[in-house]
Amino acid sequence: MAQFFQIHPDNPQKRLINNAVEIIHQGGLVIYPTDSSYALGCHIGDKTAMERIRRIRQLDDKHNFTLVCRDLSEISTYAKVGNQHYRMLKTLTPGPYTFIHKATKQVPRRLQHPRRKTIGIRVPDNVIAQELLAALGEPLMSSTLIMPGDDMPLTDPYEMKDLLGHHVDLIIDGGYCGFEPTTVVDVEEETPQIVRVGKGDASLFE
Repeated sequence: MAQFFQIHPDNPQKRLINNAVEIIHQGGLVIYPTDSSYALGCHIGDKTAMERIRRIRQLDDKHNFTLVCRDLSEISTYAKVGNQHYRMLKTLTPGPYTFIHKATKQVPRRLQHPRRKTIGIRVPDNVIAQELLAALGEPLMSSTLIMPGDDMPLTDPYEMKDLLGHHVDLIIDGGYCGFEPTTVVDVEEETPQIVRVGKGDASLFE
């Protein structure tokens, strides 16, 4: 059964954050809050945990996983970002956006879109997520917690416990954090393309 941590959304308990990071380092799959909704997350190099995310969400191999980063300094390690797009990212991060970039060689192939060699990158504006990423010292491999057949992410940690308590290792209850997925923007080419309209203001790219 999954562990269940109630973490304060504004003043996260350091002990619980460190315990969560230890679970991730040991190959654990966690549910954690972001600035748009709850998400599934695991260690970037953990193939087994990634397959568990695929099974929970019933994803095919064409799904773009997202690397959730603490700040822009991490992004350049994993994504190829030109000057024009870097300025845009600087304006819109942290925030409820996922940006699709060409992946660098640092990104494991299994995380990339199989044909396009892309990766989703995002920097969340959420205190718990930021503390988790700071303690982890690297991005979290993530996917929005949307169950098969649903249009919106799960919002209630106790419902998550009932549904997924035997499928994940930790559920972080960080209070209500929203129910919209991120706005997804493809920035492979010079002109950004909206892939999915979510919480982030999509009109900025029109």
